[in-house]
Formats: sequence, C-alpha cells, structure tokens
Amino acid sequence: MDITKIIDPLNDSQRLAVTAPSQAMLVLAGAGSGKTRVLVHRIAWQIQVEGVSAHSILAVTFTNKAAKEMRGRIEDLLGIPAHTLWIGTFHGLAHRLLRRHAKQVKLPETFQVMDSGDQLRVIKRLLTTLNLDDAKWPPRQLQWYINAQKDEGIRARYMAATDDMYQRQMLAIYRAYEAFCDRSGLVDFAELLLRAHELFRENPDVLEFYRQRFRQVHVDEFQDTNTIQYAWLRLLTDGKDNLFVVGDDDQSIYGWRGAKIENIYSFQRHYPNHQIIKLEQNYRSTGNILKAANQVISMNDGRMGKELWTDSGDGDLISLYAAFNEQDEAYFVVERIRAWVNEGGARSDAAILYRSNAQSRQFEEKLMATGTPYRVYGGLRFFERAEIKNALAYLRLMSNRNDDASFERVINTPTRGIGAKTLEDIRKIAREQSISLWAAAIVLINQGDLPGRASNALTGFLNLIKRLTEQSEDMELYEKVKLVVEKSGLVELYKKEKMEKGEEKIENLEELVNAARLFDFTQDQESEENLSELDMFLAHAALEAGEMQGDDIDDCVQLMTLHSAKGLEFKLVFLVGMEEGLFPSQQSVDDAGRLEEERRLCYVGMTRAMLQLHLTYAESRRLYGRESYPRPSRFLREIPGQYIQEVRMRATVSHPITAVKTKTSSLQVTSTYKLGQRVGHSKFGEGVVLQMEGEGAHERVQINFKQAGVKWLMLAYAQLKTL
Repeated sequence: MDITKIIDPLNDSQRLAVTAPSQAMLVLAGAGSGKTRVLVHRIAWQIQVEGVSAHSILAVTFTNKAAKEMRGRIEDLLGIPAHTLWIGTFHGLAHRLLRRHAKQVKLPETFQVMDSGDQLRVIKRLLTTLNLDDAKWPPRQLQWYINAQKDEGIRARYMAATDDMYQRQMLAIYRAYEAFCDRSGLVDFAELLLRAHELFRENPDVLEFYRQRFRQVHVDEFQDTNTIQYAWLRLLTDGKDNLFVVGDDDQSIYGWRGAKIENIYSFQRHYPNHQIIKLEQNYRSTGNILKAANQVISMNDGRMGKELWTDSGDGDLISLYAAFNEQDEAYFVVERIRAWVNEGGARSDAAILYRSNAQSRQFEEKLMATGTPYRVYGGLRFFERAEIKNALAYLRLMSNRNDDASFERVINTPTRGIGAKTLEDIRKIAREQSISLWAAAIVLINQGDLPGRASNALTGFLNLIKRLTEQSEDMELYEKVKLVVEKSGLVELYKKEKMEKGEEKIENLEELVNAARLFDFTQDQESEENLSELDMFLAHAALEAGEMQGDDIDDCVQLMTLHSAKGLEFKLVFLVGMEEGLFPSQQSVDDAGRLEEERRLCYVGMTRAMLQLHLTYAESRRLYGRESYPRPSRFLREIPGQYIQEVRMRATVSHPITAVKTKTSSLQVTSTYKLGQRVGHSKFGEGVVLQMEGEGAHERVQINFKQAGVKWLMLAYAQLKTL
C-alpha cells in the first residue's frame, strides 16, 4: 500500500494528527497552519490505511465552499468519487437528514427552506396579523430573538410566561411564528438544526442507526459551533470517542452570532479520553507579523496556548501610520496600494480591513477618485438578489401551494391589479380558517364577494401558477426555470427599468437558467430518493443564499469587515481605524469577555497578512456624524516596538467642504515654522515644532506639546500662535 501521497506533504505535527489511532481528538490549529489539509488527509488515511468505508465518514464544515474543497481534495488523493461521503455544512447535512426522515419530525415531505429574507417577510406578516406596530416590535430584532432561542434548543412551548409584558409579547410572537411555519410547511435555517437535534433525541432507533453508520465524525472550525450544533454532535458520538475536531480558541470571533467558545473547552470534559495536538507552524505570514500577533493574543486569559512560528524568515516590519484624520488615513492607504500595483503587485492581493462597515465610505471615495477598481466583500450574492428570489418564489409556489411566503412575494410581482384590500381579505380568510393563502384565495373567489376586476386579476394569478406547473411537468429543470423566467412577466418588468439596472437583472435571470442547467444533482443523491429535482434545486438556492462567504474575488482591491476576513489571506493588508472606541469597540471596553473577543478579532486581522501589514489610526475622526479625538488602540500598545516601524507620508490631504468654507483665510495664507520653534495651540497648549511636511494648503507640522504629547497638525486649520 502506497501512503506517501497522504503523509509526505505533512509536517511532524500534522502527521501526528493524521495518523493517530481512532479516538476523540482536538486539533488546535493556528492561523495558516494547514487545518484543511489535516482534515482531508485524516479522512484519506482512515479510508486507505484503516479500512474505514467512505460510507461511514461524516465531515462537517461551515461553508459550502469549504465542503466542496474537501470533496475535491479527497477525490484527488484517493481517486474515488467523494459524493459517497457525507461532507457538508451543519445546515446542509441537517436538511439532508430531515428530507430522509420528514415523517419522524412531523414535516411534510415537500417542506420548503426559507432563507433569511423569506423569514423576515413572514415575521412582518405576523406583526400585521397580530396588529402590532413594527416600529415598536422591529422585525429584525424579532428574527434575532427567534433564531437565538432555536440556537439554544428552546421551543416556544417550553418557555414559561413571565410577568414582564415585553417578554410575554415576544413569546407570543414566537409561538405564532412556529404555528405559521408548521401550517405552511416552512423551515428556517435555525429550524433545520433544531429539528435535526430533535430527530436524534426523540427517535432512539434513528439515532442508533446513524451512530452505527458514522464510525468517524470530523468537524472543521469547531470554535464556531453553537449550543444546538454541539448538542447534535454529542448525541451522534456519545460513548463512541470517534469525534475529530479542528479549531482554534484564538480565532473565536462569532460570539455575537451564537458561537460558543466554551464548546472547545467543554470538549475536554465531555470526552475524557481525548488527545490534543497543536499545529503551530504557519505557512502564510512572515515572522514579524506572527511574533506581533502572538504578543497581542497572549494578553487574553484562559487560552489553551500556542505560539505560531514560521521558517520563512522575519520579512518586513509592520508599518504604523498616524493619520491626521480619516481622509488622510484613506489617502495613505490608497497611495500605498497604488505603489504596490505600480511595482507589479495584483490589486486582488490587497485588502483593507475595518471594524465597522461605516468606515468603508472614505476608502471607496478615494479608490473611485484614483480609478482603482475595488469590491466591498460580502455584498449581495447571486441567490440573494431580488430578481432571483422573485423567480425562485414562482418555482417554490409551483412545488408547494402552501408556501405563503412565496405567495405573498409574487402575487403582485409584476403588478396585476391585486390591491392591498384583496390581499388583506385573503389573509383574513387564511387566519380564520387556518388554511394557506392559496386556499384562501380560492375561497374568496368562490364566495363571489370580490369586484369583477379584482376577481379576474386574482383568478389570472392562480391560473398562471397552475399553467406553469402543468406545462413544466415533463420538462428538464433548466427548462422549468426558463419557462418561469419567460412567462411570469419578470423580464418585461425589468425591461421597464432605466438604463443598465434592468438589463443587469435580466442577465441575472438568464444566469439562473444556466445555474439550473449546470446544477449537480449527484452531490446529495443518496438522501434525495423521493425529492424532485426542482425541490433539490430550491433547497440548494436557499442554502447558498444563507452562506456567509462571498464569491470568488476578481482583480480589484478588497474592502471588508474584520469578521468577513476570517478564512482569507492577502499579501498586502491594511488594518485601519486602530483607535479606542472603534477597535476595540466602545461596547467592549468595559466588558472583559467582549474585549477578549475584540482582541481575537485583531489577531485574526493581523494573521490575514502574508507579506506586508500596515496598521493605521487617526488623531481625529468623524464617524456616525460625530467628531472625536480618539486615543490609539490598546492593541497597538500590546505590540513590541521591535516589530513596528512608524511611517511618514508627504501627502495631499482632502478636507470636508464645510471645513474649507469656514477656514478660507487660513487656506490662502500659510506659514512655515522653524524646527525647535515654540508655538501655542488653543486646545493642546504650548509645544515645540519637531518637523514639517507638505506645502501650501496641505503643509502640516509635528509638534511636541507639554501636556498632549506629539501631534501632527495641518497648518491651514491649526491656528497656531508663535511664542
């Protein structure tokens, strides 16, 4: 047996993890240490060397992209089709289980998966039904509340009413939401996981079947699991010691989303026979970047502890730029990127990382002004776009007449003359008779109470759905999608939109047809014996829309939040806005737990950089409509000086138009001071000139103030006095 292909590419720690005897194992994998390689080679080792059937392997990841990559690598290593392995996301695998066992979890076989947008629309409809003001009961807040309960495994029926009126109303909405979804055959993302857990917990025979089947269970990004995900894993592996997890407590940054860093610590208690292996050799970043990141994260308490290192050399020092304001900061970053490109670097290798989305505007403006292509990472993905969701809603309604969310989305898209009153009459009948909107519409037409025009319009809509369903019955999937695109009226609707916007939407609809044509049914074929190709495609679209990862990047500068950057890497990274109150955020400053998560976020941001890392902060910043003079972030102070070099820049600094208008006289006349000259400032007091940069209206001076320390000031605005 030739195993060189499996073990030769591995370092000592990776090889130890891959070839270890079957047991509960926690691989503590630092950033850039090759965790995906370890997972893939571990699975390959178990199949080829230990004789474990591919049929008995379960591997769980957090994104479809990661699952696809794992399948591809296993196929390359072993030369076997990877679809025989159960590799997928928590949500995808839960969906697969529920399709196979719909009856046991009291779901219709044709249940539909709602994405986040569909779920929000259902909640808005419920608020109307319950006569609640959405200003007082914000739908997104309710959505978060419902999903948070489900992530903790809590059903509305298990929650006791309290004396708090607010909590009682929230619980009533949660109950109404569950009843609506049960009646409509709808399942949201959190529900997928909760039902999968209930399937195992309440059906011992089903649980035992899967315990016997899955001899080896693997989990990626274990530090990101929430309560219900870990509970599901524990049920599946209880008493088996066959759980192999890869994670990093230093990269746990999704606590706000329900992730429990405690799971990585609880693992050691729940699986007493476990083994821990640390992966500390980094294959991404230079030595100076890693040493600095190690120092920052070492300030957190309770870590499991590891020290990243590399044999690729120290590389460049980390640069630190103190900007005059947020515009100066953006100018510095964009100029450095332009220099990078001029020296032969790719734009797609450069990333600007920030704590808050609101910070992106200045960088976008400067990039646009210089003609530099850029992309805000995490924008709307294909299946999230309105025109795509409209077409999918038609298809969902064709498949399931009880899908009320889809009914509401397309009943008047495009406009058919079905007014708000008619729709409210339909909703009223549906509520009173506990039937779907589709059935209620039929009742309303048969009652004969509608005006002729409204009755014809509603009948026309119902007949359209029936006609599309009948005509597409024997069609291929892509032909069904094409029929809906052409006959629903969506194309004509978007042709009416001005200029390129409508054309882009039509092109997206055409791409939806192509997506259906290329859809791979074999990726989940084992679980879908009784499910139509259309329903498989619709479930795929809903799961894809729920992905947190963006599309493949083009050759443009990447802008993104630090949370979005996890899992990515770039040769050139700018970590901007390194100021107290911004990063770390103001909300975390007085909360030890949240502050530690902010520090982990900083660690994640720093370790995205492969070759160059630039840290910036502004001495003054206007954000959220307020002007502030923040202190540099504590995270900067936690980096030893030997890894940092402070940089200066001769730059033209743009200022707000309002400031220019109020400082006209200062802009017209500027003075050049001498080194060592004593000056006075209205806010900072007395100081001594250290150095000067720039010229004319953009001349600035560095002053060492007795009380405030060293500051860079623009002469056009500083209003200095000679002493």
